[in-house]
Amino acid sequence: MCAKKVTTKSEDVGTTGHQWDGIEELNNPLPRWWVWIFYLTVIWGLGYTVFYPAWPLISHATQGIYGPSERKAVDDDIAAWDAKNAEVKAKLVAADVNAIPADATLKDYAANAGKAVFNTYCVQCHMREGQGNPAKGYPTLSDNDWLFGGTMDAIVATVSHGVRNTTDADARNVGLYMPAWAENAAPGPMADAASAKLTADQIGQLVNYVLKISGQSADEAKAAAGMQLFADNCVACHGDGGQGNRDMGAPNLTDAIWLYGGSEAQLTATIANGRGGVMPAWSGRLSEGDIRSVATYVHALGGGE
Repeated sequence: MCAKKVTTKSEDVGTTGHQWDGIEELNNPLPRWWVWIFYLTVIWGLGYTVFYPAWPLISHATQGIYGPSERKAVDDDIAAWDAKNAEVKAKLVAADVNAIPADATLKDYAANAGKAVFNTYCVQCHMREGQGNPAKGYPTLSDNDWLFGGTMDAIVATVSHGVRNTTDADARNVGLYMPAWAENAAPGPMADAASAKLTADQIGQLVNYVLKISGQSADEAKAAAGMQLFADNCVACHGDGGQGNRDMGAPNLTDAIWLYGGSEAQLTATIANGRGGVMPAWSGRLSEGDIRSVATYVHALGGGE
């Protein structure tokens, strides 16, 4: 090739001064082909910074002559797909929500689009398959136990307006909480919601009554005393038999499906301290088509009514 002749004698070219195990590093010049490739890469790099975004500045980067934008490319790609799906989206928004699962085209589109929406905005609380997180009071969406109903209408309303948030006047249960019944409950909306306070012994009796009606092992004497306490304080929301009230978002206490857990310790904590979970309203952040799509996806997880 075009490289200079490599000298192999130290007395001809000298050394770099480095030596390993008696082997000296000769100070031969770089091959010409290597040097020219290096020069070309430098020229290429400088040219790239002229034509394409390159140098970071305080608030942005130099855009170059061509000024390509990956963000714009993604936006253009999304816009192109939106245009292709415009017809089915319009049909989805115009349809009766309860008729969407029965329309094969709408159901297929909505289920796929809804899964993308769910994986973006909902999995943080309700988990990947909608199994929820009882440790934090995030409900399961894949069973047939619903606080506010599992029909398409009900799911759309819940997603649109949320629960107990302060941003949507139509949110579920605005100002309505599971009261904190303990005498020493910390101040707050749950404590303020209670019309009366119960002693620790009375809470224990209520807990045992709830354990009994949910089919769990309970102290019969305490459960018998708890029955009257339940009638005096709890039936207004949970009903005479403890089956709950969807209009108020009051859960069924007889089916052994629990949002915050159904052990004696967990029930004691719920009755003593109250509950007041919050779900954000999505109507201001998601389009009507996205809300209907994610409602269709949730409805199809296994518990839709």
